[in-house]
Amino acid sequence: MRIFTLDKLGVTETDSLTSVIERGLPEQGYLWIACTRSEFEQTQAQIQTGLQALCNMQLVDLHLSDLLNQQLPSHYDYTSQYDILVFRRLAASGKERESVQGDLPASHLPSRGGPPILRRIDTSPVGFAVFDHILLTVHPSDCSIRDTYATKLLNSNSVATRGAGSHLPSGPADMMLRIVNQMVDGYLELRRELSHQLDHWQTELLNPKTRFNNWASLLQARLSLHYLDEICEDQRAAVQDWIESLKTWPDATSTAAQRERDLLQVRSRDVLEHIERVVHHVRRLEQSTEATVQMHFNAQSHRTSEIMRTLTVLTAIFLPLNLIAGIFGMNFEFIPFLHQSNGFWFAMGAMLLIAVALVLVFSRKRYLERSAR
Repeated sequence: MRIFTLDKLGVTETDSLTSVIERGLPEQGYLWIACTRSEFEQTQAQIQTGLQALCNMQLVDLHLSDLLNQQLPSHYDYTSQYDILVFRRLAASGKERESVQGDLPASHLPSRGGPPILRRIDTSPVGFAVFDHILLTVHPSDCSIRDTYATKLLNSNSVATRGAGSHLPSGPADMMLRIVNQMVDGYLELRRELSHQLDHWQTELLNPKTRFNNWASLLQARLSLHYLDEICEDQRAAVQDWIESLKTWPDATSTAAQRERDLLQVRSRDVLEHIERVVHHVRRLEQSTEATVQMHFNAQSHRTSEIMRTLTVLTAIFLPLNLIAGIFGMNFEFIPFLHQSNGFWFAMGAMLLIAVALVLVFSRKRYLERSAR
């Protein structure tokens, strides 16, 4: 468990919840309590006691279950005293899945096949409990997002970083939105890698000189895109509910408070816009993949038609020649030109003329043309 105190003096970290309870909340600041899901499960009674001592309120039982649930989709909920947001982030690897409160163990969870990029679409939920002066976050094990943002906060204490224009989050809600925005950035990076992989497959599908054999991977990619679309839709719905909830907050009592409220709304809309960009791109990739598959089969059908047309033309050219050969191969005693010394050359000349004439006729009708590639 990592606990950070943010006030006008900067950011300080402690790992003891007891010492934080003894000191109490900062006069002009707030606390960030970040723990893994397993730590939260083991110390939830201590955390509930700390919340009661610090802000005279506790998490309700259903919200405790939500924060512990590994399979919960992104969603938003609230009470009159705090807000709950669960946001699914990209898991670093399939090993990061946990077994909590009866969830399936990692060895029994379905594995993703296909290219390595598709295995990165595995997700895990991060829970946020937003109080007036406390932000409680519940992360998966070895959560890089928590550690990365914590390092960023601690580095903001340096004078050089402050001079570069770094600003600490104004409150728990602002910090939650910044962490969520960092998670959405991971989806934006995944979007680019998926586009590169699907562009490579599209090139192979439409290349007439190669035989495409990655149908299982392509099917897995389409299923993964559907899964990613569902995840992003849940994320968008959760952020939209949060934005609607912001509108119901009591009116600000000062200009500074109103400015902080406006900044929260702007940052929330920015996060929503990033999510919508991911949703739009995922759907475009789905449509592009389906269109490419259809174009592939249409191209194969067209190529087959061209082959059949060529074979048909060749058959039509040699059919009269076979007829002439069949006539002179009959077992009749008297056949014209059969006993003449130049009969063979007459027959060969007639066959050649017929073949040339048919080739000229079919060429004029464009039966022998090849389509441009």
